[in-house]
Amino acid sequence: MDVKLDPSRDDLPLMANTSHILVKHYVLDLDVDFESQIIEGTIVLFFESGNRFKKRSSSTEVACLSESNKACKFRMPEPCQIPVTNTKTFSSKIGYNDFVICGKGEKDTSGKDGNHDNQEQASGISSSKYCCDTGNHGSEEFLLVLDCCDLSVLKVEEVDVAAVPGIEKFTRSPKLRNQIVHELVALPADRWREQLDYYALCSQAPGCGELLFDTDTWSLQIRKTGAQTATDFPHAIRIRYRTKPQGRSVTWTSDQSGRPCVYTVGSPINNRALFPCQEPPVAMSTWQATVRAAASLVVLMSGENSAKPTQLREGYSSWHYYVTMPMPASTFTIAVGSWTEMKPEICSSNDLATERSFSPSEADFRYVGVCGHMEYPCRFQNASATTQKIIPHRVFAPACLKRVCQETLLPLIPPCLSAAHSVLGTHPFSRLDILIVPANFSSLGMASPHIVFLSQSTLTGMSQLCGTRLCHEIAHAWFGLAIGARDWTEEWLSEGFATHLEDVFWAKAQQDFLQMLLENIPEEKRPELSVGNIFRDWLESSGIPQPLQRERQALAECGLAQQVSAEVAKWVRVNRRPRKRKRKDREEVFEKLLPDQLVLLLEHLLEQKTVTPRTLQSLERTYHLSEQDAEVRHRWCELIVKHKYTKAYRDVERFLQEDQAMGIYLYGELMLSEDPRQQHLAHRCFELSREQMDRSSAAVVAEMLF
Repeated sequence: MDVKLDPSRDDLPLMANTSHILVKHYVLDLDVDFESQIIEGTIVLFFESGNRFKKRSSSTEVACLSESNKACKFRMPEPCQIPVTNTKTFSSKIGYNDFVICGKGEKDTSGKDGNHDNQEQASGISSSKYCCDTGNHGSEEFLLVLDCCDLSVLKVEEVDVAAVPGIEKFTRSPKLRNQIVHELVALPADRWREQLDYYALCSQAPGCGELLFDTDTWSLQIRKTGAQTATDFPHAIRIRYRTKPQGRSVTWTSDQSGRPCVYTVGSPINNRALFPCQEPPVAMSTWQATVRAAASLVVLMSGENSAKPTQLREGYSSWHYYVTMPMPASTFTIAVGSWTEMKPEICSSNDLATERSFSPSEADFRYVGVCGHMEYPCRFQNASATTQKIIPHRVFAPACLKRVCQETLLPLIPPCLSAAHSVLGTHPFSRLDILIVPANFSSLGMASPHIVFLSQSTLTGMSQLCGTRLCHEIAHAWFGLAIGARDWTEEWLSEGFATHLEDVFWAKAQQDFLQMLLENIPEEKRPELSVGNIFRDWLESSGIPQPLQRERQALAECGLAQQVSAEVAKWVRVNRRPRKRKRKDREEVFEKLLPDQLVLLLEHLLEQKTVTPRTLQSLERTYHLSEQDAEVRHRWCELIVKHKYTKAYRDVERFLQEDQAMGIYLYGELMLSEDPRQQHLAHRCFELSREQMDRSSAAVVAEMLF
């Protein structure tokens, strides 16, 4: 069933037939080879089958053909009868309501990230689109369909979990492999460590028969001769595979120091070019992974533990990570490179006191709250975790960014984490790694469980951009990861919450200034100024606060926006002056502006039809625009391009090279100008960064340029 779609234009198809069988745990055992740009190894999948289906109610649902050999021929699969008219209008990556669903099943209503959602919905089993779900239609064999793309599958086999020594300790049927897996995945949350250990032992058990398999563009299809239902199908299978250098889930590139590295992209096809998986939102699972790489490299993953390397043969080391919170496969993240851990130059005793991690084994399960999710070691039910304002955190980056990370990023993490805790309470995850990713990263940031990717663009200028972006990604721990929308059509909800909370967190992280101010002003000099009065006047009273009413006129004259308006007027006057000024013309005195004010100032100046080179030169010198944060420099580059300010083209070139997460728009402006020099600049910058650029971004820029 080879669905022909362009992921850069069409929605991502969901192929896995989760209607009858769900992956509950993945065990990955991988080797990273930078010379061949391949990740190779095995993945063992542990399944749980079930037949908890609701009666079909939608008139748009149709069944597969009754004879599966006609509908889904092995090796030459054909799609089920799904009426497709225009793939660009479909929502196959998100939500199931727009499509016909094959086979028995229900429309998906469970959350992509809804770990703290209703238990019945979180554990329900739903069917996927674009599938040929041969669950049980008579005498045909059951077909397991996994989401898979850009992978070379070498072998698929059943795992003989019954051969694991000691497996009989917790199972009533030691000779029935599927029963062993069923009881293994059903172990209670307080036995999570034992469960992980047995998962690892089972993953290393010998094979007991190869399985038939086939692949197409978007899926891996597996069947076992004689297994007619999901219940009969092996519940533990091992897949040997390797990634491809051009695989769209991983980016092989170089860091800012010129050293090779690789990291998961997260889009446009999630992780299906990293490992075969079940991609629909309903398929939440736990995982553990062992990754081997050169000893000089650091392996970071979205795991609960702060892994340390284990030395293997000369020149190689192994890293092991795991998670106990069931999550969608799309949240799995890996980054391998010559990262250096950045530590603060001075570590206070207060920081040390908050750096203690609470692992699930230490969980004080005095149920402080009631969660409706599936059972797992939950921090919201851990009394100790509720008081942990600052979770343990590490910062990694190329060595060349050590100084700027220590000056800009490290001081921001504790107050931002503390602010998030003060607003939302218990941190959903027990620890946090932050990685400064290479320049070709296509976004300012991306949050995954236990790890955040940040663009180097957030490190320049003042701390405003870095702080707000850090707060945004921290907010995703609650909205987008711990909980989320029921299907992918509603991902904007998570982004909306995170965007709102970034300002809330950032403001709270800076309210420490108010307390410091009050502590240093003698009480006799601040009769009306106290925390209590401020809360009463500004938060607990309706209407416009009295202090604001009294000083409204003064605020109108000196507010931040009004200050920008005044500065814009000054620059307009400067711009209108002739090159040779008269002696009586007084020199304009410009005020110091905050980064947000500079953004607003430059946006106002972008509305001017003409800004002279002399004015632009004075503007850059006054505010040192080339040294400001990426938001300010982006507007500065827009001014340069609009007014063909050739002396500052180097700033545009630098932005396109170093701030690729934000630079695509500038390529369009350079080409639309129809100025040969600007178009040459766009082509030259693209050629310099094309090989390292994010694939989706490169495709968009190429369309602009050629």
